[in-house]
Amino acid sequence: MKRFLLCLAAAAGLLSLSAQTVYDFNVKDAEGRDVALSCYKGKVLLIVNTATHCGFTPQYKELEALYQSYAKDGLEILDFPCNQFGGQAPGTMQEIRQFCTEKYDTHFPQFEKIDVNGSNASPLFTYLKSQKGFGGFDPTDRIGQLLDKMLREKNPDYTKSSDIMWNFTKFLVSRDGRVMKRYEPTEKIHIIEADIKKYLAQPATTKKNK
Repeated sequence: MKRFLLCLAAAAGLLSLSAQTVYDFNVKDAEGRDVALSCYKGKVLLIVNTATHCGFTPQYKELEALYQSYAKDGLEILDFPCNQFGGQAPGTMQEIRQFCTEKYDTHFPQFEKIDVNGSNASPLFTYLKSQKGFGGFDPTDRIGQLLDKMLREKNPDYTKSSDIMWNFTKFLVSRDGRVMKRYEPTEKIHIIEADIKKYLAQPATTKKNK
């Protein structure tokens, strides 16, 4: 069994390295059904690892506002709960979905809870990290200052890693599946919104990804 799991991890790593766009990946939705990300071709994607008990959890409100404003223009927000950071995404997927819909009235797609770092990391997030490394927390943000202090105490060189550092890290993907931007959780929403509008205004390339 151990060898089998190691083989699966190796295969996932090879997929992440060979992938050309996010369309090369399949993920599971909140009900555990397979979803090919190729179904989002032509859309601008904001891919987020989320948590329901985090200081950044109120960003769900900002994300839903973005979705309501730009979904008609081709924006999709893909929500991947993750419990790796302070155990701040506890509960079943049903409980997580209920929290998000009742407290923040979210309507954007939510997917199965995943790991984003380590040996069990989602191949999608391994790929995203390979495309855009850690950008640093906003030094003027109070939570960002606390995170920097905490992470630096554990590893003085943590900023050199491409790992996801905390909940609500975001990746912006263009209409042709390329990872264009990475936003740490302290990034201001108006900056993200400006980039979304920029990439929504750009048509997808005529080249089709296989």
